[in-house]
Amino acid sequence: MTKRNPIEDARELRKRQTEAEVLLWSMLRAKQVCGLKFRRQYPEPPYILDFACHAKKFAVEIDGGYHDDQYEKDQQRERYLIDKGWDIIRFPNEDVLGDVESVAIVIAKHLGLKYEFKKRPGGISSVLHRQRIHTDQEQRRPQP
Repeated sequence: MTKRNPIEDARELRKRQTEAEVLLWSMLRAKQVCGLKFRRQYPEPPYILDFACHAKKFAVEIDGGYHDDQYEKDQQRERYLIDKGWDIIRFPNEDVLGDVESVAIVIAKHLGLKYEFKKRPGGISSVLHRQRIHTDQEQRRPQP
């Protein structure tokens, strides 16, 4: 049996993020939410956290449909990480895809912080701006 390398595994996971992970990362990256530095696919051997704020020892996990089938494994993983001092919050894919800003607000509240979003410098447009444009387009579409 080959021993896995968590750092290499994390790099591989970064290359094939889900749509929800990409969307949330566009919010969390570059200290845009409450000035917190998040890392994506952060190795905490033997596990890899979806998003981690190391300064707060705080992790954000996004659960896709496959998590329904591995509830016990998720619970075991969570207990291990909590024992290592991590505070963990979980969101289903649908929450992130449906309203990523609400997810960011819940993260801030969970940490006892007032929600602030500061668009990263040099970005073409913020995820919130793109999401609002998409919502406006959907609302303008004629209903059958």
